[in-house]
Amino acid sequence: MTAKKIGFVGLGTMGHHMVANLQTAGHELVVFDVRREAGEEPLSRGARWAETPADAARQSEIVMTSLPGPREVEAVALGSNGIMMGAAAGTIYVDLSTSSPTLIRTIHEVMGAKGIRVADAPVSGGPVGAEQATLQIMVGCDEGLFEEIKPVLRAIGDKITLIGEVGAGEVAKLCHNQLALVVQQAVAEALTLGVKAGISPEKLLEAIRGGAYGRGGGGIGPGLERTTLQGDWDHPRFALALARKDLGLATDLASEFGVPMPLAAMAEQALIECLNKGWGGKDMTAAFALQEERAQTQVRVKLPATT
Repeated sequence: MTAKKIGFVGLGTMGHHMVANLQTAGHELVVFDVRREAGEEPLSRGARWAETPADAARQSEIVMTSLPGPREVEAVALGSNGIMMGAAAGTIYVDLSTSSPTLIRTIHEVMGAKGIRVADAPVSGGPVGAEQATLQIMVGCDEGLFEEIKPVLRAIGDKITLIGEVGAGEVAKLCHNQLALVVQQAVAEALTLGVKAGISPEKLLEAIRGGAYGRGGGGIGPGLERTTLQGDWDHPRFALALARKDLGLATDLASEFGVPMPLAAMAEQALIECLNKGWGGKDMTAAFALQEERAQTQVRVKLPATT
């Protein structure tokens, strides 16, 4: 694979791992983040610092962004000192954020007029997947551009799928997260009901896992006991505020296309209630605690002793 000059904007929980893997793969990185200290690790490995997203774009063949949401993506891509201000014709812009499909289509149109090629490529797999380069990457662009960027994406993920045209990757990611968040709420309801009705959580989980739904995986994977059912919400793997943003984007998309989603709407309201409690910085599974409060029942399991 030929090494590329890559600009990377957004060195947060996911971004700093992806940058490390791109550097390991031999690419030349120029990085930017609103927090200068976030650049210390990539700079120590040979990356250069950009003063603005436009500066990063000027020095790059491919510019990638990993940002919290649509507001930040729009500002970084199209705003003052944004990527479009510095990118030359032929530059490729790849947004790895979970954002709005309507926005990335607008960016594609605006940047395309300047000869900048655009792809959305939201990722799934969390910080562990980002660190281990095992992310699922859902790509929206034309097939030719997909084949061009795929070798670069292989540095950060091992499951890379061309979903469709620009915006399709974001649609797929929002559907994925909507499903996860709604199922999480259903699992919370079932477990608090069973425990309040007198069943131990360990036996309830054994019964559910042995049944038809449990054998299919559902929302009761092996991480449930180790995190959610320990009340381990103060070490966010995926912040609740971001989960609410993603589910809000999914319900916005449903409104745009006239798709009724009553369960998603209820799950979104639960997340908003959690935000009003000041839980935005907790792990997204803290929504389970809201159901515990409503049911006046706490569900906790004892982990097996480790040897």
